[in-house]
Amino acid sequence: MKILIILVVTVYFSSALAEQETLVLVDNLNIRETHSQFFKSLQDRGYTLTYKLADDANLVLSKYGEYLYKNLIIFSPSVVEFGGQIDTETITKFIDDGGNLLMAGNAAAGDVYREIASECGFEMDEESAAVIDHFNYDVSDESDHTRIVVAPKNLINAPTIVGVQNTQPLLFEGTGLILDRDNSLVLPILTADSTAYSYNPKSQVKEYPHAVGRKTVLIAALQARNNARIVFSGSLFFFSDEAFNSPVSKVHGDKVKSDVSGNKALAIHLSQWVFGERGRLRVRSVQHNREGEKESSNTYTITDTVVYRIEIEELKQGKWQPFKADDVQLEFVRIDPFVRTTLKNKGNGVYEAVFKVPDIWGVYQFKVDYDRVGYTRLYHSTQVSVRPLQHTQYERFIPSAYPYYVSAFSMMIGVFLFSFVFLYYKEDTPKSKSE
Repeated sequence: MKILIILVVTVYFSSALAEQETLVLVDNLNIRETHSQFFKSLQDRGYTLTYKLADDANLVLSKYGEYLYKNLIIFSPSVVEFGGQIDTETITKFIDDGGNLLMAGNAAAGDVYREIASECGFEMDEESAAVIDHFNYDVSDESDHTRIVVAPKNLINAPTIVGVQNTQPLLFEGTGLILDRDNSLVLPILTADSTAYSYNPKSQVKEYPHAVGRKTVLIAALQARNNARIVFSGSLFFFSDEAFNSPVSKVHGDKVKSDVSGNKALAIHLSQWVFGERGRLRVRSVQHNREGEKESSNTYTITDTVVYRIEIEELKQGKWQPFKADDVQLEFVRIDPFVRTTLKNKGNGVYEAVFKVPDIWGVYQFKVDYDRVGYTRLYHSTQVSVRPLQHTQYERFIPSAYPYYVSAFSMMIGVFLFSFVFLYYKEDTPKSKSE
């Protein structure tokens, strides 16, 4: 028994540690120093970081069919080709199997970055192109105006991803992205101002830029249908110590100034989201029964009143806590939804709905499909049967049939009266003259 308990505990802690295993691919190991604050924030939260050169010949993501890492960080924009057993196809399969990816580039990013971005629903500008804004650049940039100042209002309205309070301006220096608008899974986390555009700062603008105005996406994200998460930044500088500690002073416009940028706070929020520390939901329990009963049933009768309860939890600060929302819906489906209702929050993560089963029998499903920006998709379905009434359950007299009852009884009475008159009524015959 003790051996079994030790084995279970060992497996539990092994799976917990596997969630924290993170591979960091860099151009050179100096990035550990230039981006030390960001990496330290990950280590302080319990992540085990394994640093490797992106072109290392011994790179592997999995062995014997099992992934060695749950998370992947790629901070190597100048890499021409990944080393070892890692390539674009391997990274794509890693994501398809549930792995998380944080990727940051710059204007010098090569074709490998563009291939990965394309697989994730993003499109990067050509090599050497950078985001330029002649109206919203930092005072420290006196040449190409590529170190731009971005206001917090340009962030996506999703506190689960970017945090609740973002009041400090952000510094960005890198290339721009364009999102595939037909892909509903991609999210523009941070966009440029209307005066920005993406182009080679050393060249004269002779053709329409790759991205212009607010269509220029600086940081993008994607949450796959398997709940794998991706954050793709066009700026490696965004996560650097220099960006975290630099004061911000915009040259033109409203003269935005700040003693320190908001890059660090946003970078930490993004890393918490992309690595699954925020916005994760799960179903703890589900119960359904007839009103007035306590035991669940797999079979209901048409027009029964059913009570459905579901308990939902959210991962916060490493602990599963009751989830709070007012927009969780339930569908009672037989091919198409026959009932769609909003679940009432009963507190402590419990949501409830009371409804009447349709008077059409068949095989139905209780279905909860909760998909909101920043949260993992929550899907749960339970199949039940709905049968017609038994012969002993039908009403003896149906109110809607009362006219037919009256008609039948009136006909019976009429026949009785006619028969009585016909049988017992005797007509007086006139007497003849001879009498």
